[in-house]
Amino acid sequence: MTGQVLEESTDLTAHRLSVKTSMEEDSERADSTLSRGPSVCDDTSSELQRVATLEPRGLNSRNSFRGRGALSRLVSIVVTLREWAHKSLQEEEERPDSFLERFRGPELRMVPSRISSNRPDQQNSDSGIKTKKKSDVFIIAPADDLYYHWLLVIATAVLYNWCLLVARACFDELQTNNYIVWLVLDYLSDLVYILDTCVRLRTGFLEQGLLVKDLKKLRDTYICTLQFKLDLLSILPTDLAYFATGIHMPELRFNRLMRFSRMFEFFDRTETRTSYPNTFRISNLVLYILVIIHWNGCIYFAISKSLGFGSDQWVYPNMSDPEFGTLTREYVYCLYWSTLTLTTIGEMPAPVRDEEYLFVIFDFLVGVLIFATIVGNVGSMISNMNATRAEFQAHIDAIKHYMQFRKVSKELEARVIKWFDYLWTNKKAIDEQEVLKNLPNKLRAEIAINVHLETLKKVRIFQDCEAGLLVELVLKLRPQVFSPGDYICRKGDIGKEMYIIKEGRLAVVADDGVTQFALLTSGSCFGEISILNIKGSKMGNRRTANIRSIGYSDLFCLSKDDLMEAVMEYPDAKKVLEERGREILRKEGLLEDLRAGGLTGEQMEEKVERLEASLDTLQTRFARLMGEYTATQQRLKQRLTALESRIQHSGSGFLSDGNESTIDGDGTHSEVNIQL
Repeated sequence: MTGQVLEESTDLTAHRLSVKTSMEEDSERADSTLSRGPSVCDDTSSELQRVATLEPRGLNSRNSFRGRGALSRLVSIVVTLREWAHKSLQEEEERPDSFLERFRGPELRMVPSRISSNRPDQQNSDSGIKTKKKSDVFIIAPADDLYYHWLLVIATAVLYNWCLLVARACFDELQTNNYIVWLVLDYLSDLVYILDTCVRLRTGFLEQGLLVKDLKKLRDTYICTLQFKLDLLSILPTDLAYFATGIHMPELRFNRLMRFSRMFEFFDRTETRTSYPNTFRISNLVLYILVIIHWNGCIYFAISKSLGFGSDQWVYPNMSDPEFGTLTREYVYCLYWSTLTLTTIGEMPAPVRDEEYLFVIFDFLVGVLIFATIVGNVGSMISNMNATRAEFQAHIDAIKHYMQFRKVSKELEARVIKWFDYLWTNKKAIDEQEVLKNLPNKLRAEIAINVHLETLKKVRIFQDCEAGLLVELVLKLRPQVFSPGDYICRKGDIGKEMYIIKEGRLAVVADDGVTQFALLTSGSCFGEISILNIKGSKMGNRRTANIRSIGYSDLFCLSKDDLMEAVMEYPDAKKVLEERGREILRKEGLLEDLRAGGLTGEQMEEKVERLEASLDTLQTRFARLMGEYTATQQRLKQRLTALESRIQHSGSGFLSDGNESTIDGDGTHSEVNIQL
């Protein structure tokens, strides 16, 4: 009994060791395959496996987590779960769409553009000399998201200075009540400015299509620009004059306003990136107007302070009045005055002094320009927002006018209007070819494939299609929309297009238009048989079925000329298409058997050779006939010339009734029968 227990224990231990060994081998194989460096998770897993191996396992822990071996079982479960999760995550990351992968081809794996690492060659390990690796060079590409996010940070700092520096310089109470907060924010913005200068020194640019990573070249290029001088002025420590004037002089920091170009650059890039450019333009315009009104109100308060509060009816009222003594009322009153003045509404107290008149005149001029700018920009933006709708409505109006002029029936007119309404409601009124015409063919094809990926995946002719042919075909697809009850094709019609169903349902119906034989859904294609001109087809290039739209259907149309032009450069793909067409015709019994009366390759070559020989014989005979014809024509010309000369010598009396025989130079007789 004891021997049996020992044998079972030995077998169990050997089994666990073998399981552990296979687990280690799988782990090592996975690590070597993925070629990844050591991580904390890997160290943890290795440590857990070591604990699981060293932990003694007894028979009492066979079916329970209590007693000896409980820790090892827990560790084994944790390791197994971790490996399963890691494997699932790895498969999820490395499982690209096969359809897109085949179209795009293998991705070009390059070192990230922001990191340029230069590593020297390692010396012989026996020499014991340690080589120093050059530090990684950090370069920011202007097209990266990191650069855009940094622009957001620096634009916030610039906007802070543009709005609050002026307000603090004009409203003393705003500056003195919260000076600690302002000092913290000021020096935070200064830190951002300094970091922005460092970012500019490491911002690459494209030269011959490649990102420049040479730090010396980047530095020299940036230093030679005007922006470097403005940036240098914006970070000059002018606030050191606080030691002489006190900290309540924010005017000393006005040089921080010189970095305004970064804010405009952020606005430009946001307008390019956003999906709602018109909304952003309106918001941007409103921001500019508010900043101008804010500055004008602050300047009005500063002028009132220099002239004396309450000194006349135009300046800000006396601050001894409790109603006008608070900071909130001061700013709101000045903002109200600035808004009324710049919008040319007026209704404010008239100026009294010359300085006041000049300032109001300047404000009115600026207000007129602002008002014109607002009207022009807002009108342009609204027109751009409604441009698609206006163009679509113009097409509808033109077709309505035409149908009324031609006295089209009300039923047909209603169908046309419903068709247009369906296009606009489902956002299918945009001409995709017109929108994407400025893009290169590669990007246009990739956009089309991404937009219509789910439909194209289901199409049989695209399953094993070459990437180049796929690009050609996708670029030639034209969207079409059919109304309920429309016939896409009728049996016996000449086939000039093939169709791919994107959305909707089509029915294969009998000649009566009611009996349905089959139902076609998204991803189905039809009409390719009639445009391939398959040899032996009993229908030739005619349609083999009636297909009718049940509801509104969105189809892709590919014309015969476009298909032939595309497959001309891909003969293998053409053979595949023809073979699939033959299989369909063979199943439907519409393919004739050409094997009995068909010609072999050798027979066809002999026939071609015989035709070429016959053609050479015909060409020889034709050349002989042409020579004889030329000679006969020459002799006829000579006879006519001789006859004309005889008539000229004989005079008018020679003309009489009768026949005359002449002998030509070549010995032949010519009889001339001249009658008057």
